[in-house]
Amino acid sequence: MALSEFSAGGVVINDRGEAIVIVPTRRAADGSAVLALPKGHPDGDESPADAALREVREETGVDAEVVEQLGEVKYWYQRDGQRVAKIVAFFLLRYVSGSLEDHDHEVEEARWMPLEDAARELSYAGERDMAARAAARGRSDR
Repeated sequence: MALSEFSAGGVVINDRGEAIVIVPTRRAADGSAVLALPKGHPDGDESPADAALREVREETGVDAEVVEQLGEVKYWYQRDGQRVAKIVAFFLLRYVSGSLEDHDHEVEEARWMPLEDAARELSYAGERDMAARAAARGRSDR
C-alpha cells in the first residue's frame, strides 16, 4: 500500500513582477542544489492556505496574503523503500512585509527572481507550472 502526503506552498509575488524562490538545505536525489518554491506540511488542523502562509513566513522570512489558489502538483517519490503519493496545493500570494534575511535554517538562500525566470528555472516541472500560472494571472490583471 502506498503512503500519501500533503503539503501547501506559495508563489509569493511583489509589485515588480518578481517571485520568491528558495534553495533548501536538502539536496536533490543526485546531490545537486534545488531551486524551489516555499512549501511544507500543515500543522494539526491548519487549512492549506494557512499552512502555505506559515511555511512562506518560516522559509522566506516574509508575510504574505492569499490572492487565490493556483492549483495542485501531484507526484510520486520514494522514502525508505516505499512509494509516497504527494499532493502540494499552491497559492498565489502577495508580499506584505518582512525580509528575506529572516528565513529559517532549512533554507540556504531565499531571493526575489522575475516570475517569468522562475517559470523556466525552478527545479521541478510542477513548480515551474505554478510560477507560469502566477505569471499568466498577473498579466490578466494589467
